Amino acid sequence: MEKNFDFIAIGDITTDAFIRLSGDDATVQKDDHKKINLCLNFGDKIEYDSVTEVSAVGNSPNAAVSAHRLGLNSALITNLGNDYHGKNCVAQLEKQNVATDFVKIHEGKESNYHYVLWYEEERTILVKHHEYPYEMPDAGTPKWFYLSSLGENSIPFHADIASYIKKNPDIKLSFQPGTFQMRLGHETLKGVYEVSELFFCNVQEAQRILKTEEKDIKKLLSGMHDLGPRIVVITDGPDGAYTYDGSEFWHMPMYPDPAPPLDRTGAGDSFASTFTAMLALGKSIPDALLHAPVNSMSVVQKVGAQEGLLTLDEIEDWLKKAPEDYKPKKY
Repeated sequence: MEKNFDFIAIGDITTDAFIRLSGDDATVQKDDHKKINLCLNFGDKIEYDSVTEVSAVGNSPNAAVSAHRLGLNSALITNLGNDYHGKNCVAQLEKQNVATDFVKIHEGKESNYHYVLWYEEERTILVKHHEYPYEMPDAGTPKWFYLSSLGENSIPFHADIASYIKKNPDIKLSFQPGTFQMRLGHETLKGVYEVSELFFCNVQEAQRILKTEEKDIKKLLSGMHDLGPRIVVITDGPDGAYTYDGSEFWHMPMYPDPAPPLDRTGAGDSFASTFTAMLALGKSIPDALLHAPVNSMSVVQKVGAQEGLLTLDEIEDWLKKAPEDYKPKKY
């Protein structure tokens, strides 16, 4: 077992089944030109175009694959059932050169399997996190842990992760909370917030975590920073991303899409993992802001969260073609 990895992601893994909807059976409701609801008639037989299975995905597996493609030695701490989908997930991780040293297989348990209702470029995901006995392995002293989505029985596991980092203060933690982790509230995960070097969420998620309707981005960044993370990154869709490290605010626009997005699954994961990987490679915050949106742009041009992930050289090639105003600015 190789102990000292550059990047170890922690979080649940799943297989996504992308169900492509089209035609008149599915519609969307809009508010202020934003899509807010996917609408299907109750009781109807809904036609679909295709089903595409994508193995070994989820916030943390996506991040581990991203980190490897960017040049880091990566691994994943996760749980699987000893079933068909679990075996496929392990094989896919190995194919992507993500170390499986800390993947725990549970006899008699099912692996996670999610259904993605894919309509136009957006997706609605039906999720189910099977319960596993979460345990923190001896993972050595990697440069970075990357923590994201876990199941509802994982509260003690979060405390174990925070304790591991306190005992190994050279390890830096990047925290991109999933839905359940945000639902728990920052009070319950106080220890995790306090040991986080990096934190990622979008504007709406920041408002939910802080229990506020505040829209001023600087106040949201400062509020999240007060919870403990040293560097806070808040994304705001087409308005780009904002960062605060306790002294400087930065804004970064989106990288322009070369074609209409095909599927937005994994855009946030690719941004957060690329930003983290840049810091792990010794880059500055402005450098991380410059590179991260390029990977997001690429991911949404493909189906699923991993096919469009780029290498560092490929990102650099896109940066050479970037518009003149594509640059980080102090905010």
